[in-house]
Amino acid sequence: MGARRLLAIGVVLAGSVAAGKAEPLPPDQAAKHAGETATVCGVVAAAKFAAQVRGGTTFLDFDKPYPNSTFSALIFASDRAKFGAPEKTAQGKDLCVTGKIEMYQGKPQIILKDPNQLAEKAASH
Repeated sequence: MGARRLLAIGVVLAGSVAAGKAEPLPPDQAAKHAGETATVCGVVAAAKFAAQVRGGTTFLDFDKPYPNSTFSALIFASDRAKFGAPEKTAQGKDLCVTGKIEMYQGKPQIILKDPNQLAEKAASH
């Protein structure tokens, strides 16, 4: 009886983990998923801290630098201290961001509020 119960728990846990992990999106596909919570992975082409935007906003532009980026991640001033200085460390890195994809002026973006939303892309096997 104990082994069956353990197996059943394992199957339930494995199923819930698999169901909660969708494949990451490439930046150029993010717009098609506007309104959804997703993970977007790609190379940060430009990383900039703009002190004049909303009291200080950090922009991580994927694929190409602004204004030609296909996707951006933003960190507003109120959350900036939690992230350190990503504008100095993120450029050129293959990163993943997770959150709700929103459209702003025709471009998809995710607003980052917690450092857990930002991670280096895991190496593929």
